[in-house]
Amino acid sequence: MKNKLIIAFLCFSVFGYSQKKGTTKTVTIKPKAEFIAELMGKMTLDEKIGQLNLPTSGDITTGAANSSNVAKNIEEGKVGGLFNIKSVQKIREVQRIAVEKSRLKIPLLFGMDVIHGYETTFPIPLGLSCTWDMKLIERSAQIAAQEASADGINWTFSPMVDISRDPRWGRVSEGSGEDPFLGSAIAKAMVMGYQGNDLSSKNTILSCVKHFALYGAPDAGRDYNTVDMSRIKMYNDYFPPYKAAIDAGVGSVMASFNEVEGIPATGNKWLMTDVLRKQWGFKGFVVTDFTGIPEMIQHGMGDLQTVSALALNAGIEMDMVGEGFLTTLKKSLDEKKVSLEQIDHAVQLILEAKYDLGLFQDPYKYCDLNRAKTEIFTNNNRSEARNTAAQSLVLLKNQEQLLPLKKSGTIAVIGPLADAKENMAGTWSVATNMEKSVSLIAGIKEVAANSTVLYAKGSNLDYDAVFEEKATMFGKTLHRDNRSAAELLAEALKIANQSDVIIAALGESAEMSGESSSRTQLEIPQAQKDLLQALLKTGKPVVLVLFTGRPLVLVQENETVPAILNTWFAGSEAGLAIADVLFGDVNPSGKLTATFPRSVGQVPIYYNQKNTGRPLGNKDGKFEKFRSNYIDERNEPLYPFGFGLSYTTFNYANLKVSSDKMNFNDAIKVTVDITNSGNYDGKEVVQLYVRDLVGSVTRPVKELKGFQKIALKKGETKTVTFEITVETLKFYNSELQFTAEPGAFEVFVGTNSDTEFKVGFELNK
Repeated sequence: MKNKLIIAFLCFSVFGYSQKKGTTKTVTIKPKAEFIAELMGKMTLDEKIGQLNLPTSGDITTGAANSSNVAKNIEEGKVGGLFNIKSVQKIREVQRIAVEKSRLKIPLLFGMDVIHGYETTFPIPLGLSCTWDMKLIERSAQIAAQEASADGINWTFSPMVDISRDPRWGRVSEGSGEDPFLGSAIAKAMVMGYQGNDLSSKNTILSCVKHFALYGAPDAGRDYNTVDMSRIKMYNDYFPPYKAAIDAGVGSVMASFNEVEGIPATGNKWLMTDVLRKQWGFKGFVVTDFTGIPEMIQHGMGDLQTVSALALNAGIEMDMVGEGFLTTLKKSLDEKKVSLEQIDHAVQLILEAKYDLGLFQDPYKYCDLNRAKTEIFTNNNRSEARNTAAQSLVLLKNQEQLLPLKKSGTIAVIGPLADAKENMAGTWSVATNMEKSVSLIAGIKEVAANSTVLYAKGSNLDYDAVFEEKATMFGKTLHRDNRSAAELLAEALKIANQSDVIIAALGESAEMSGESSSRTQLEIPQAQKDLLQALLKTGKPVVLVLFTGRPLVLVQENETVPAILNTWFAGSEAGLAIADVLFGDVNPSGKLTATFPRSVGQVPIYYNQKNTGRPLGNKDGKFEKFRSNYIDERNEPLYPFGFGLSYTTFNYANLKVSSDKMNFNDAIKVTVDITNSGNYDGKEVVQLYVRDLVGSVTRPVKELKGFQKIALKKGETKTVTFEITVETLKFYNSELQFTAEPGAFEVFVGTNSDTEFKVGFELNK
């Protein structure tokens, strides 16, 4: 027994690691609670506060780790983690400073914005959500975790689950759209993909759900702006995906920049303690967003010491970049503005995360050079990314079955996004090797190898060179052509007239959406609109391959272009995936998860709206005075939530409920027959919506409550079954009680949210 105690003490003293010439050894350490209690008993106040500090890698990304200012702080125990550092070699070098040179040898967390893949990049999250396939989405996160962990990363700032109904906001590209039910399912899938069932496994990483809370609803659609809404709307429409991530066991949460009820989220105790911990039972730690604490000064909440204390008291555990904790908490403790118990609690949560990741047993567990060489950007991962990307594309129009195209003849590929591999991964793709991404023209040449492919740029992204510079940051250049617009167009028309079909690759550049990329206009830039109209005048069939990170206004394009394929930004394999769909190797099955407006004046626009006391009585767009409508625009969107075409057609029939009455302890079955009535095998997303006809508070006209993605052979029929329980019908009432109310309900099933195919039932107590 004495020898065992000595061994345990030795393991604790070196924190379970040994390193000789790059090798590591994993050893057994004490149970978590005991281990962390003993460790904290050895920590000075400065070392405790140091664990709450999360700087960016900054001056050590060059590899000069030992001489950097950050390295000095690590050696002095003033750093709990780092982010934005990439590669096993660099991370190992920095971790070595922490576990060999600091007094207590506490390992670091290494975080990165692994948002939609690592080097193998999947579609942007908005595009990924349009697969409506939770297995594919979870798998994308698994592959991201595998690759990131193989390259030294153990913490990702993902998933972003902010509901957004305003496409002016650029970060709509990073979320899963407008619906809380679908967003909750995706949040769970992403967390499970990153973390798996065992965080100590070498190929899982800590997930961080963001941005808590309400970040996706800023005034005027402008990033970082004020958010203001009722609590009933928070709980019913915006909170559910965050809670789903908590219920799935997410290890960390990131605070949002915006204020909530007049208090910035970073210092909002009601959010961070009352809701997150007391109501939802969250056990992990909360990190600020980039400089979230000092930014509260600009909000008017006080000086750095004041806002740092406000954040800690609210329930923030880790300070990203701001260094307010590092520089002011000792003074606040002396002045009794914070307590040692609060500091200790924050430190404990961060150390628990490191323990759960297995870093105390082996701080170099994520620094295996062999994994870095063999598990990143593999052929298998690329194949899965290509398949997932193809499932995310949404066919918006296909007049006279122009698509799929034949793999023969002469194809003109024209547009500023046609040969733009740097843009294929989209925004927030920080680990992507853009040189390895597949452009549209490269993908077409590979998939349709027997055709003749001609290329011309046709136009720049925009007539305004200054605007294009703002829209092509972070190396995502479109290689602006300095020829005149007339010269570019003449070249395009020359090859267009030689072709059998024209593929117009137009839309946004990757950085026209994303953080700090809000827009007041949602149309394709005028330079490209002019190019498109000129191509249409040739009389040749035109397919618009649309690149975008947000819903766009496409009224003119919908009226004039025979086929439109919305590709979002489909990732490192984008060109191949798009070509797979264009030429029919994959039948498109993506469905919109965000409504496309007819006009920017309609936003915010979303399907699960509420009726006014004067709803519009018709659905043909006809204006009615003294009704809730516009005098210059229709009410309905251009493309509704859930919309997406296929190369085949699907018929819905025999919608039934197992009973027209249901008690609180019962469940009813909803069944519908789906037939593939077209000429291709295909996949369909069958969507179930519910309407609560009478409530103690007003209820939406429809709410998504179920969906299934099914595959049907040509001519095949399947019966799809949904179950409705009282949990399906619950909502937050005016007292913020989560409850269902007896009364009449309607159930809608169809191919998008506009479906009128319905049946009714009654809920009884």
